[in-house]
Amino acid sequence: MKPSVRRTAALACASLLLSACSSASLDVLSLSGPREQDTTRPPPGATAYQCEGGKRLFVRYLDQGAAAWVILPGREFRLNKTVSASGSRYGNGNDTLDTSGAEASLREGDAVTYSGCKAAPG
Repeated sequence: MKPSVRRTAALACASLLLSACSSASLDVLSLSGPREQDTTRPPPGATAYQCEGGKRLFVRYLDQGAAAWVILPGREFRLNKTVSASGSRYGNGNDTLDTSGAEASLREGDAVTYSGCKAAPG
């Protein structure tokens, strides 16, 4: 291949690569980390709980109550229903959600992080 043809091909490839880069979304390159969950309103299908200390958590019950999807600022996780003496208990080996009527509490590891939670009307 002649040097002039090789140079033209290299310039064409570089041009294509640069034009592709100019249309790339900078959101993909964001270093700010995951966006926090909007805690001002419940996600669709979720129950909002207002807790002590002004905290809020959301719970979406799955599979006719066999599991709960807990939604916190910056974190979401699934808990499966386990045995409870009263009310309902959901756990995953580390986190535990206890509910009784319209009240709930959440334990993350060894600490109760959300207590005195009451289901918000509506």
